[in-house]
Amino acid sequence: MRLGCAHMAGVEDLLKVEPGEGGVRLVLSGRLDADAVADIWNEALGAARGKVTVDASAVEYCDGAGSALLCELRRRAGGKITGLRPEIARVFELFEGDEEPEDKSRKPVDSPLESIGRVGAEFFEDLRDQVAFLGEMVVVFATFRGGAQRLRWNDVWITFERAGVQALLVVGLISFLTGLIMAFQAAPPLRQFGVDLFVVNLVGLAMVRELGPIMTAIVLAGRSGSAFAAEIGTMKVNEEINALNTMGLDPARFLVAPRVLAGILVTPFLIVYADLLGVAGGFLVMLMRGFPTAALWQQLTSAISVHDVMAGLIKGFVFGALVAGMGCLRGLQTKEGASAVGVSTTSSVVSSIFLIVVVDAIFAVVYYVIGF
Repeated sequence: MRLGCAHMAGVEDLLKVEPGEGGVRLVLSGRLDADAVADIWNEALGAARGKVTVDASAVEYCDGAGSALLCELRRRAGGKITGLRPEIARVFELFEGDEEPEDKSRKPVDSPLESIGRVGAEFFEDLRDQVAFLGEMVVVFATFRGGAQRLRWNDVWITFERAGVQALLVVGLISFLTGLIMAFQAAPPLRQFGVDLFVVNLVGLAMVRELGPIMTAIVLAGRSGSAFAAEIGTMKVNEEINALNTMGLDPARFLVAPRVLAGILVTPFLIVYADLLGVAGGFLVMLMRGFPTAALWQQLTSAISVHDVMAGLIKGFVFGALVAGMGCLRGLQTKEGASAVGVSTTSSVVSSIFLIVVVDAIFAVVYYVIGF
């Protein structure tokens, strides 16, 4: 009983409920620390109904728990806090921005038509950014001179090595297995018609004209394009891009141009390498099926011409510029936040692969029309 009386007396010293003008007046006093707030929390919130005025002029100390009580009193009944000491008011102000009224209306859900319109607007805005970026890169390459505007060839060769030499293993393995699988899959049905010797023609033409360029470009998009986006995106988040602008250095000339040029130069070499290993995979399958090397070589050289090789290499220059440029563009578009670099990297890979397929389809139509 003594402990209960002492406890109640302590609560009465901290909180008094008095009638006020059209409502209730709560008078707080003493130290509003964690222990005291635990004692008066339920009673204070239970009394905070209707119009409430909180008099805190006698409060000597207020920590985070006390500020939470004051915020809850004001939120629940729209209470007015008066008499706070300046040092306590500064602590209380830190908690004011975290409140959210319970009756806050939710954002209305967009209709399907609005969602389609928003996606379309974002698509055309992104397309505009890509066209503007393409124009900017054309201007940058057209205006390279000596001095501060010269091309950073050291960066070009470093990127060439990272995107090209270090990608030989994965590009070669994928191409070799692609040619091998194509030969395995095509040989049985063609054997039914007695023309399985033409499997090497199929593998050679498919690798040189289509699969070699497109598979190499997709590998570069996932490996090098994403790396470009991550590198430049990290620089954007760390405000290193702003530092370059402050020093009078154009990020497009300083960061993007060497990577784009390296992508343009390295992709055709990787395509030739991929073509050779893809054809080697098909050759190996046909040799295992008992065909002589001379006959296979005769079929291959009669099926593939210089025009076929050039058709793939021309795609390589365009795909290299596309993959490197898209990676750099997404890096420059990186927003703030912990996940921004990851979003830019993912967007770079997805956009690059989509554009690779679209551009390859355009090449197919153009080659068909001009008979190339």
